[in-house]
Amino acid sequence: MAPSSQHRFKRLLPWIVLLFLGTVWGLSFSLARIATGAGGTPFGITFWQSVVGGAILLVFTQMRGRPLPVSKRHLKIYVVVALLGASLPNSLFYFAAPHVQAGVLSITVALIPILTYGIAMIIGAEKLAALRVSGVVFGAVAIALLVLPESSLPSPAAIPWVLLACVSAVCYAAENIYLARPALADIGPVRTAAGMNILAAVIMLPITLAADQMFLPAFPFGTLEWSIIALSVITAVAYTLFIMVINLAGPVFASQTGYLVTLGGVVWGMVLFGETHSPWVWASVITMMMGLALVTPRNKETEEEATEAA
Repeated sequence: MAPSSQHRFKRLLPWIVLLFLGTVWGLSFSLARIATGAGGTPFGITFWQSVVGGAILLVFTQMRGRPLPVSKRHLKIYVVVALLGASLPNSLFYFAAPHVQAGVLSITVALIPILTYGIAMIIGAEKLAALRVSGVVFGAVAIALLVLPESSLPSPAAIPWVLLACVSAVCYAAENIYLARPALADIGPVRTAAGMNILAAVIMLPITLAADQMFLPAFPFGTLEWSIIALSVITAVAYTLFIMVINLAGPVFASQTGYLVTLGGVVWGMVLFGETHSPWVWASVITMMMGLALVTPRNKETEEEATEAA
């Protein structure tokens, strides 16, 4: 490959990965509804998804000759990422999934980049900027458009579950900031994702048993089992690529995945479930996209840094 072609590919790679992530992660909302509808429990799905995803990634790291580091420092990192990136948000998400349309669930995920900037601003990792603060406000308005109008959602009973899904977005946003720490650079994205899933499974096992939500896979595999496998593969592959984009272009750039994940989730919900949405929901989508656009760095310096990192 010629140097100019290599440079062009290097610049385009983060955007290519974002498109892929939007498509496959958008499908995960529908898969979550399918898994819970097939009898899966929230804690049980989270546990088995972590087991399968962790196993896939652990085998891959071993094949690459890069065993998982297990020092005290590394284990602490895995525990934090497991809590913020798997155990807490996945469990909350699966509790909400049976009660909320897949397309609406995907809108809450678009909060992640907005919240990422909000947290980064609070801790001093990002500068205060009027336009980007406006983006945070737009994100809040978008959620309000979902939960306040009586005719927005198919049933008012879905409102608490939408808010629960928003808590998942808070967890992922905090994880974005944590993953950008230089201390994680020596682990690498694949091993970080492997450690996250393995520790998430360890954390979820006693919780799942104590809550009487454990279930065993049926053979031959049915809808529930195949849905969990698909969710696990998406987690293993997409999460690894997401960490890679964070390393290439920073957490704010990577969190733009929310654009495509939201649209992908809405489209997959319409295709697989025949979902239709009220004008309030579409207004929420538009408002959320505006919030994302405002949060995304637009100054010349930031754009140049993102290009160089890509």
